Amino acid sequence: MERERFEELVAQALDGLPSAFREKLTNVAIIVEDLPPKEAESEGLLLGLFHGVPRTEKSVFFSGLPDRIFLYQRNIEAVCASEADVRRQIRATLLHEVGHYFGLSEDELREL
Repeated sequence: MERERFEELVAQALDGLPSAFREKLTNVAIIVEDLPPKEAESEGLLLGLFHGVPRTEKSVFFSGLPDRIFLYQRNIEAVCASEADVRRQIRATLLHEVGHYFGLSEDELREL
C-alpha cells in the first residue's frame, strides 16, 4: 500500500475516535514509519508504540516535547490480507497506543 493511502487510513481512524478522547489528545504526534527500530522488535512483531509521558503522570506545569505514537506500516500490512484488514488493524493499534497515552497498562488494555 502506498504511504499516502496508509496515512489517509490513519487520519480516518484518528477522526473516528470518540470525541471525548480526541479532544484530550494534546501535544501528541502520530507518526507512520515503515518498521520499528531493531531493538524494539525483541518481543515480537511490533505494530505500534507510544513514546512519551502518560497523561495521568503529567502535572499542569508539564511542558516538553510532544509525545509520539508510532504506527509501523510494514508490520501492520504483514498481519493483514486486505485494505479492510489494514483499516481495522490501524484502528485497533491506534486505540491501543492512545490507551497508553491515557495511562493504561498492557494488562488493562488486554482486559478492554
